[in-house]
Amino acid sequence: MWFSKKKLNFLAIGDVFIDTFIELEDAQVHCDINSENCTISMKWGDKIPYKNEWPIAGVGNAGNAAVCAARLGLTTELLTTVGNDSDGEKIKAVYTKEHISDTFIETSQSLPTNNAYVLLFNAERSILVKQFEYPYTLPVSKLEKNKPQWVYFTSICNHTEKFHDDLALWLKNHPDIKLALQPGTFQMKIGTEVLKNIYAASYAFFCNKEEAQRILNLPGEEDYAKLHAAVRTLGPKLVVITDGPNGITVSGEDQAGYHVPMYPDPKPPVDRTGAGDACSSTIIAALGLGIPLEQAVLWGPINSMNVVQYIGAQEGLLSREKIEMYLKNAPANYKATQIF
Repeated sequence: MWFSKKKLNFLAIGDVFIDTFIELEDAQVHCDINSENCTISMKWGDKIPYKNEWPIAGVGNAGNAAVCAARLGLTTELLTTVGNDSDGEKIKAVYTKEHISDTFIETSQSLPTNNAYVLLFNAERSILVKQFEYPYTLPVSKLEKNKPQWVYFTSICNHTEKFHDDLALWLKNHPDIKLALQPGTFQMKIGTEVLKNIYAASYAFFCNKEEAQRILNLPGEEDYAKLHAAVRTLGPKLVVITDGPNGITVSGEDQAGYHVPMYPDPKPPVDRTGAGDACSSTIIAALGLGIPLEQAVLWGPINSMNVVQYIGAQEGLLSREKIEMYLKNAPANYKATQIF
């Protein structure tokens, strides 16, 4: 394909899905006194009505990051696996439309394409997920022919420890390539000791505050400076921790920490799926475009703001021109402020 001949800027790695959104209309949400731990309930044994459903192909952390980078103007590819089925073809068609080639997309002959089911209620969601255990191997010869500027590694299936180590070793032998790590469920569950090589190989690290507490085994730790410092001991030099409505905190190579507020929503969010992916991958894409870190960190929350105005994680992803327009019209308090 024509776009595969360009120098590769951004390679996303991880599992992809077809998400089927089911918008509920008859449910109840129950939260604790701090509104932090919430559950949703429906009457058991009944036929539960729903408002709408939307199947959306090519999503998942890695797919979202790849589409984000491609729309921002980077030459982008995606290392992932789909099944030899109609769902896999639907996913490939999405990436072709987004100018993401299938050079690094493997097709499993024995396992189907991943599907997830998203229960959507009042802009929040719970996701039913089953990730098939694809046998990922590092395509070294393909990587050597077209080395990326950035590798964005995120949620991937179980039993891929060797793949992590192989990628870490390949990156060690290519120090000019930067790795951004946004760990998924399996990577958080298996722990930092097992994945110490990939953490050590990482230049940038992204997660939310609750995930940082879990990854670092620091339950209840609220001090951003301590969380950032603990991540740094694992290897990353650029750390971004998101905190929902409280915005994001960022520390770079000088270890100074900055807070960036949320970009104000133009109207109430429709669906928060993919907000974190949008923020993280936009920051890396901006760095790949040569934007200084102090400006790149302002790009991320803008894309998050727009993503939550749509159903699904990709429809609201913006072009570079749109992000620059929002940045030009940002309120005066939308800036990075040093906090440690």
